[in-house]
This record gives sequence, C-alpha cells and structure tokens, in this order.
Amino acid sequence: MEQLLAGAVAAGSFVAGLFFFRFWRHTRDAFFVYFALAFWLEGANRVALAAIPHADESEPLFYMVRLLAYGLIIVAIWRKNRQRGG
Repeated sequence: MEQLLAGAVAAGSFVAGLFFFRFWRHTRDAFFVYFALAFWLEGANRVALAAIPHADESEPLFYMVRLLAYGLIIVAIWRKNRQRGG
C-alpha cells in the first residue's frame, strides 16, 4: 500500500511539473521553470524511494534532493518578488 501511495504522489508531482512547464512555454517566466524542476525532482525522489529496497526518507541522499527541490521554490519566489520590488 505504501508503494502505491508513493507512486500516486510521484505521478501527481510529475503532472504538476508538466502544468508549470506549460505555463512557462506560454509566458517564458523563469518562475514556472523553477517550480516545474522542483516538482520533477520531488517526483523522481518518490520513485527512487519506492524503487530502492529498504530506502528511508530520512537518509541524507533523499533528504538533500527534497531540500534542493524546496530550495528551487524559495529561489523562484525570491526572484519573482525581487523583480516586482526593484
């Protein structure tokens, strides 16, 4: 059951990344590229967690991938707010 849920979260992440990529294609705003990459990283991370036997979310490799994905979201928001304020 856990692998089924991980697969659903991974699929949702990949689909969300496709939506953001589509928005980027229409607007050419880098904000959407950062979000698409973040969701694709999170989806790949979930696939790896489900595919590797005895993998744990708290292992440094998986944690660092998630940290990178969230960091991309923070950078996207920061850059977007910086453009508006300047």
